Amino acid sequence: MRRLLAAFAGSAAAPDQFPKDGLPEVAFLGRSNVGKSSLLNALVGVRGLARVSATPGRTRLVNFFRVGGEMYLADLPGYGYARVPETMRRGWERLASAYLVDRAPLALCVFLVDARHEPSEGDETLRAFLDERRLPYVIAATKADRLGSEGVARRRQALARGLGKRAMDVVAVSAETGAGTKELWRLVQSAAREHPLRHDAQDDGSLRRIGTTVRAAGSAPRREA
Repeated sequence: MRRLLAAFAGSAAAPDQFPKDGLPEVAFLGRSNVGKSSLLNALVGVRGLARVSATPGRTRLVNFFRVGGEMYLADLPGYGYARVPETMRRGWERLASAYLVDRAPLALCVFLVDARHEPSEGDETLRAFLDERRLPYVIAATKADRLGSEGVARRRQALARGLGKRAMDVVAVSAETGAGTKELWRLVQSAAREHPLRHDAQDDGSLRRIGTTVRAAGSAPRREA
């Protein structure tokens, strides 16, 4: 297992708390309990870097992890957890919009879906948003170890034809076994290294409509996802 020089850099509850040093950023997006924290830990080879919560719907912050002097990995709050007050959902909407819309250092979005299930309504809404904004993204189908090799192949093909038809790639991954993590990390590194930084981006708040479908993962202690 590779082990990278990665460390928790801080949590942001507002745009003025986002990193300001201009390093490229790769955002991790997906529904609550899809395995974002586990995948982050597996990608960098640092157990416990991103804390894994036993209770879904806990995080409402953007958590940043710095990988050496190369990039930040940004863990955004999950959506789809029903037991979240509407005020928290609106809070996620504002924070996600502030981060995703014209974030100059954003090099790539890693869009996580559960390989065992069909895409949810929230997944479809997020996909439509990413496509409309022309944000670069790859689909990471998590928990692929729960499927056999034939099942993984079928799911990857289905995602490539459907939810991920405009994605840069579709990768089946397992945080448990490490399957697919090297392939995904190559995509992350390539995007970060090739990203031409833009410094004049502004947030236009156009993510608002996504809040009616995408349900935020609620409040939490920092670093849990």
